[in-house]
Amino acid sequence: MRLRTAALLFLFFLKINFGNSQDIHYSQFYNSPININPAKVGIFNGDTRFNASIRDQWRGVPVPWTTVSLSYDRKFLMNNSEKSFFSAGLLYNYDRQGDAQISLNNLNLAFSYTRLLSKNHVLSGGAMLGFASRGFDPENLTWDRQWVDGELFTSLSSGESFDMERVNFLENAIGLNYRYQKSSRTKLDIGVGAYHLIQPESNFYSNSSQKLPRRFSISGIGSIKLTERFDLQLNVMQQMQDEYAETILGALGRFYLNQQRGKVTTLEFGIGYRTNHALFPTLGIRYNEFYLSGSYDIDLSEFGNAHGKNGGPEIHFTYIMTSVKPLRYFKICPIF
Repeated sequence: MRLRTAALLFLFFLKINFGNSQDIHYSQFYNSPININPAKVGIFNGDTRFNASIRDQWRGVPVPWTTVSLSYDRKFLMNNSEKSFFSAGLLYNYDRQGDAQISLNNLNLAFSYTRLLSKNHVLSGGAMLGFASRGFDPENLTWDRQWVDGELFTSLSSGESFDMERVNFLENAIGLNYRYQKSSRTKLDIGVGAYHLIQPESNFYSNSSQKLPRRFSISGIGSIKLTERFDLQLNVMQQMQDEYAETILGALGRFYLNQQRGKVTTLEFGIGYRTNHALFPTLGIRYNEFYLSGSYDIDLSEFGNAHGKNGGPEIHFTYIMTSVKPLRYFKICPIF
């Protein structure tokens, strides 16, 4: 027990003292697009999109880590242009980790501008501004002074003090996305995103200046129609933040069970790999505007094998609305 507590304290202090904390991330990164690139606001087939995501990991170690994301974005078509449009959206993130319940609440406003370069080529640029609050609860921690002859006495003073238990800071990000779209089922997105460009301070000690490390992401999401009833989607992302780096590779097969208008139904299944030795099988289903996808991380690292524990589940829900566009030109028909 004492060894486990010491390990948790080491991870806790590594996080709050050096500021090398890892940003929110999802194995199914393509289902939480604004978290990897603000230029992906409005890049979807439809007018309005709602996204909800949840990830639960390491609950069995036990150092539970829960992440929740909610987003809303929509297009604003320009009456005087058929080759460009603006989009705007909101993104809320909540993250809580470990015995100290290190938590993050983050609300962002994102914008993008999209330009049709030619019939099949689209370029988007985006930016995001937001407010974040990070804190922890020291009451759930134990310290070396509270251990006497191998027994824990929580009534004893920890002897530790912090200048603050919650810090607030501003978020910021920019991004660029290129789309090649041959049809609604054959398309390719390549994007780059940069977060914390104006590095905010996120430190619990007033006499120490530690800035939040910049995070960069490069992603590619491609889908190709192979047959009338089957599409193949390939995903890749490279993400870097200070000393932390992550590569995610994945493939999805999409079967069209029903293509009748108003009853379009697809079933997806696939597999992904993250370079910190994790596999995640994925299953998804779509019915018209509703989409639900789930995956489960299988940790293949030495840590996972030593503890007999895996990562955890991840679930995404998307709802897209498409409004009826008014006719630009029309003729009045006589009634006699």
